[in-house]
Amino acid sequence: MTTSWDEYQQIVSKKLRESYAEAVVEHAVNPRNVGSLPEADANASLLGACGDNMEMWLKISQNRVHEITFWTDGCEATIACGSITTELAKGKTIGEAMSISPELIMEKLGGLPPEHTHCASLASLTLKKALVECLNLSREPWKKPYKKAMGNQSH
Repeated sequence: MTTSWDEYQQIVSKKLRESYAEAVVEHAVNPRNVGSLPEADANASLLGACGDNMEMWLKISQNRVHEITFWTDGCEATIACGSITTELAKGKTIGEAMSISPELIMEKLGGLPPEHTHCASLASLTLKKALVECLNLSREPWKKPYKKAMGNQSH
């Protein structure tokens, strides 16, 4: 007996719904704004306490988050937190986006089990780190082409 992809997704969704709020399941199964962002104004990467990695890319226009994407190798809660964080930040000023807290992320997702609250912290901190990087690069624009060149090097 083989299981089709649709059947597999239904099984996974059912299992997720046993542990998570509907918004977490929706963002984990259908994450928004996933992937890198070519020609980003800034990006940041963090390793969470649980070992999950998260990276975010930003394009800023007129002091607002014009585009934002993320990537993670983390669990379903980390994926959901990254996804909702990108939606919360899009269109916000840099200052407004800086105020996106783990508590706001968890509220918008309908809560997280205690063992996954650190996922919201990882998303919030990754966003803040990318925003700080953006501010730093705007103060020292010569660093942007240097960072781009270094990013293309094999380490």
